Amino acid sequence: MSARFLYSGLAGAGIGSGIATYFWGKSSSSSNTSVAAPPPVVGGSGAPNGKLTAIGSNLNPAAFFQYGFPGPVHDLENRDEFVSCFNRQTRNPYWVVEHITPESLAGKNADRKNSVFKEDEAIPEMFRGRLRDYFRSGYDRGHQAPAANAKFSQKAMDDTFYLTNMCPQVGDGFNRDYWAHLEYFCRQLAGQYNSVRIVTGPLYLPKKDPVDGKSRVTYEVIGNPPSISVPTHFFKLIVGEKPVKSPNSDNISVAAFVLPNAPIPNETKLTDFEVPVNALERSSGLQFFQRVPENKKKALCEEVECKITVREFQKALPQPKQQLSLPPPK
Repeated sequence: MSARFLYSGLAGAGIGSGIATYFWGKSSSSSNTSVAAPPPVVGGSGAPNGKLTAIGSNLNPAAFFQYGFPGPVHDLENRDEFVSCFNRQTRNPYWVVEHITPESLAGKNADRKNSVFKEDEAIPEMFRGRLRDYFRSGYDRGHQAPAANAKFSQKAMDDTFYLTNMCPQVGDGFNRDYWAHLEYFCRQLAGQYNSVRIVTGPLYLPKKDPVDGKSRVTYEVIGNPPSISVPTHFFKLIVGEKPVKSPNSDNISVAAFVLPNAPIPNETKLTDFEVPVNALERSSGLQFFQRVPENKKKALCEEVECKITVREFQKALPQPKQQLSLPPPK
């Protein structure tokens, strides 16, 4: 994909014309996101093994950890249909990883109207997203792992309603429209592949100031007190495994998309939002496929038609019950 093509697609859609310039670039890949382990606390006279760390010095910065390790802490949640990693600073997930198959999507054992939006008590109270933070905020509680991907059990669907699986999303034109169509596209891929893996998450991307030309990252924060960050963009990284036509293949098919958190016309091409995987890595701080040889990765959009199907299914669904009797979001 050329930088000109990426730019013209976004500009032609009238959406996020600065994304192309930002996303075009190369980066290397090599490590997994993991929970940082506290360094060992050393004792003695203030230096490891009782020795001075420098001439005339007895410094031991690591001794601070005897009071407690400051973090960051990555809260990993293992659910039936997805795994999430929560960001305590933004009160949004860093990422949510899903796995869907033709068999899992065929399940009809859950009903969205029986699910309830709920706070995640596994997160310390001071860092927890709260239902009241979304109340009258103007944003939807936007699923990262959609409820429709977890119809195989009521528990699995209920798990998608934890706020650790939510981000503030624009409702009309995005969460209830184009974003929902993208989620449906992912489910359609289960007809082409026997296994589909999806990574979804928020982004906070810079935008060039029209006055001084400098790039800045700015975003709204909702809640009282303001605590939940409103992402500027969202990404989906899609991996198709085991093509139906060649189930013994050890290749994977990959596509990455970045969409602005804003209304998007349904006629906008999905490929207008496709970005190089290494550009997504550079902007998100995440790394993907470092254990996959380059010759084992194929372009998903060259194997299947990357195109949304416009449906009104999301708006027609019954609204889930509200915990604490809060009204639904705008």
